[in-house]
Amino acid sequence: MKKAVLTLVMVLSTVIAQSQIKKVTSIDNSISYKTIKVNNLDIFYREAGNPSKPTLLLLHGFPSSSRMYENLIKDLASNYHLIAPDYPGFGQSSAPKPSEYVYTFDNLATTVNHFIDLMGLKKITLYLQDYGGPVGFRIASQRPELIQALIVQNANAYNEGLGEALMPLVAYIQNPNEETVKPVNGFLTIDGTKWQYTDGAENVNKINPDSYITDQYYLDRPGNKDIQLTLIRNYGSNLPLYDTWQAYFRKYQPKTLVISGKNDKLFTAPGAEAFKKDLPNAQISLLNGGHFVLEEKHTEAAKLIKDFLSKNNIK
Repeated sequence: MKKAVLTLVMVLSTVIAQSQIKKVTSIDNSISYKTIKVNNLDIFYREAGNPSKPTLLLLHGFPSSSRMYENLIKDLASNYHLIAPDYPGFGQSSAPKPSEYVYTFDNLATTVNHFIDLMGLKKITLYLQDYGGPVGFRIASQRPELIQALIVQNANAYNEGLGEALMPLVAYIQNPNEETVKPVNGFLTIDGTKWQYTDGAENVNKINPDSYITDQYYLDRPGNKDIQLTLIRNYGSNLPLYDTWQAYFRKYQPKTLVISGKNDKLFTAPGAEAFKKDLPNAQISLLNGGHFVLEEKHTEAAKLIKDFLSKNNIK
């Protein structure tokens, strides 16, 4: 009887010990949805993964928000610490009027820089898509010591990457008036937003309609059109900085992975290949999709990212 009781106690002790070990070693990889004050603005962000692991800061594009990274964050959360903020005027972040916040790419970069510092981030891999390019390249060239690697997805730093589909925006930037704004307004409608998601897709049936419908919901909020037009008019400020960003590439040679959708008519495949001019060791792995290629290819992108970061000892 005593022997049986002793055996039972030992078994229970082992079970309890294993349970405690599991509690200690298990990590919650689910996404948390948080907000932080940055210069009196509420900046919303998604966060997942273990903060002791390498951090990826994911900067979104137009007309989306950190929502565009939802699937990729889930794919990578076991291996990395992921943070994806919404810019002012986008997603769940504060959207002050243009008279209350200076909607320029310089100022978006300043806000994200302050966000980085408030979050206590010291070393990051920057993931850049669309507007995330001019925001992130500003940050990288200003603070090269911060950057462990760059991941570029349908973001541009070369004239070769400026597609014909951007020409209506160029005309508006150069001469904003009642006529030039008409085609630009088309980019702010549900048809324009849907086109950005579906054009160039390998399989349109794999594009979740909730994605472009959600983006359109934010675009349709009162006052948001003025915010977006203000930023579009300022987009021309990015092109003169291409030389600065390319000089940063040449001097610091950041480890770079390009995983753009190769069928994008906004920021084209030649612009993705152009990174090789200044970053000869860059890995160019174009995916068969369009501007929002993660909608179809987030699993493939996640594997490329894991392999790239592991190969470059960012783990």
